[in-house]
Amino acid sequence: RDQHLRQRELLRMKTVAASFKRSISGLSRPFRGFAKDRKGAGAVEFAIIVPLLLMGYLGAFEVSVGFGVARKVAHASNTIADVLAQQKDVTKATLDGMKGVVKAALSPYEVGCYTLKMTGIKVTGPGTGVVTWSRDQSGATPYAAGTPATLPKELTTVGTFLVRSELVVPHKLMLMAPDISSTLKEINISKTYYYQQRTGTEILCKDCTS
Repeated sequence: RDQHLRQRELLRMKTVAASFKRSISGLSRPFRGFAKDRKGAGAVEFAIIVPLLLMGYLGAFEVSVGFGVARKVAHASNTIADVLAQQKDVTKATLDGMKGVVKAALSPYEVGCYTLKMTGIKVTGPGTGVVTWSRDQSGATPYAAGTPATLPKELTTVGTFLVRSELVVPHKLMLMAPDISSTLKEINISKTYYYQQRTGTEILCKDCTS
């Protein structure tokens, strides 16, 4: 009789276990279907990846434009110093004409407000000199004649005459997004070049002081 009762109890436990297993299986069936459903995975992946790709593309574009502007600024400043160093004498009109060089060298980029300083310097010692004339893009005199000028240390030959060109061009960030660029700061791209006079001992600007 005891054995019969144990068999009945074992059968009952098996029945309860099977019923519990069926219940758990029924509850987990929707979740298994959700895990296998891939219909929305592509949209989620697209939403995650696209902003990253867009940021990378805009960043690469901005860096490329920045380097392009920097090369053109360097070319403009270098050309101005080179052209003036080949002159025996210069005038205000000659110096004012260098604005056309800036515009041509920076094309096709739009030239807005920029700073251009052209200076004639007499070397008086290692890394030092005296300003003889200067003029900027607006016709003003950025450095008074007779004031000292600091030069690169490698320019040490006393008595030589140098032409210095200083060009600063503001560059706006995020050119592809004008609405965003208005909230971002500008960066100044500047280049300075020195050229020694090609012929003679000094380049005069007789009407620069008038």
